[in-house]
Amino acid sequence: MTGIQKDNLQQSLSARGVADALDAKLWLGDKGIEDIECITPDIAGVPRGKMMPSPKFLGSTALAFPTSVFMQTISGEYPEESDTFEYPATDGDLRLQPDLSTLSRVPWETDPTAQVICDIVSHTGATIDYGPRSVLKRVVAAYADKGWKPVIAPEMEFYLVQAEGDPNQPLQAPIGRSGRRLGGGSSYSIASINEFDDLIDDIYDFSEAQGLEIETLIHEEGAGQLEINLNHGDPLELADQVFMFKRTIREAALKHGMYATFMAKPIQSQPGSAMHIHQSVVDLESGKNIFSNAEGKESELFHSFIGGLQRYLPNTLVMMAPYVNSYRRLTTGGSAPVNVQWGYDNRTTGLRVPTSEPEARRVENRIPSSDTNPYLAIAGSLAAGYLGMVGGLKPEPAVTTTANEGQIDLPRGLLEAVQLLEDEEALVPLLGSDFISVYAAIKKQEFETFMRVISPWEREYLLMNA
Repeated sequence: MTGIQKDNLQQSLSARGVADALDAKLWLGDKGIEDIECITPDIAGVPRGKMMPSPKFLGSTALAFPTSVFMQTISGEYPEESDTFEYPATDGDLRLQPDLSTLSRVPWETDPTAQVICDIVSHTGATIDYGPRSVLKRVVAAYADKGWKPVIAPEMEFYLVQAEGDPNQPLQAPIGRSGRRLGGGSSYSIASINEFDDLIDDIYDFSEAQGLEIETLIHEEGAGQLEINLNHGDPLELADQVFMFKRTIREAALKHGMYATFMAKPIQSQPGSAMHIHQSVVDLESGKNIFSNAEGKESELFHSFIGGLQRYLPNTLVMMAPYVNSYRRLTTGGSAPVNVQWGYDNRTTGLRVPTSEPEARRVENRIPSSDTNPYLAIAGSLAAGYLGMVGGLKPEPAVTTTANEGQIDLPRGLLEAVQLLEDEEALVPLLGSDFISVYAAIKKQEFETFMRVISPWEREYLLMNA
């Protein structure tokens, strides 16, 4: 066997991803894989798909999938048709098209099982514009047309909570190894992380088995609230990793009798959970960060990117705050922002510019909630920055004081955010009209579903007083 052949074989047997069908066959055989889960993120970011024996996967089995799966709300309902949204007349099949670069083991399964993320395509192989991966690919392609490549690094916050089968009961922090229930105010506490050492070990082990790399893990401010930071890289690859990490963390928590939740505001008295997105852009030819000029100073494109975020983030907010619960996190007076101001190392702004060397100059979007579909949140943020750069927009002056005490720049509710997305024509070429119509219809239906539920607040204050 030649050196090149050995290198190719080693790549084919890596933890994550193969080059082609031949390498997939070698990989599956080497790991003794019996079953394969072909999964794809739906509009909510929930994994949908099919499981099959590995010989079937290597054959010519068509992975048909109903169109309607991608037009469901988070609760499984279907929106009403309208002037801007209609169902396909036949509700015909789509196809799952595996992306072999995402092939990996499913380490929590007892039988040898693999998983692969799929795109959704038509029966002819054409792209389906409202597929979440397709939306992000479309935005990244717009950058490529300008000779640019966006680079992102996400940070995911989530809560570990005590398992509770009754949705009417408030969630509580779990009991750690000390036998005590965690309280809040534990930012960066190593002792709080150590309360869940066994669970965190499983998160690391599961991640390593899937070829997912964690940069850092910390305990956040909330009781049982953790944060995982990922290395920077290609937007689609990082969105895939967030998609898989959510599944991984939930499975690890269940193994230890807990829930892991990515709800934006799961516990009333505790901070919300965010998915901050660090963003930069490099020149495709030179690989240099275009946010810095030849002298290492801030470039015009850097300022225009920020200007685009300030101008268009209100219109894409519903892609970063997708549920009624998301807006419970977006309040004044906390680290979760309701502004699109920017500042240097200022965590009270929606747009923070961390201290860095010129080659690492970037903008942190602190607005997205952790409940978002990562493909859509990243696409919405990058689309806003792109429109700023191509339009030569100028940002407002940087804020040097506290920015989150009064000014509100963002929609305060789901319906208002949906309307702003529908109204912004500049986003249509980037996100696609099909996606906007499907997404808006789903969000409106989810709001109507929420409005059917009577809350404890209403019973407490209106029952005897109204």
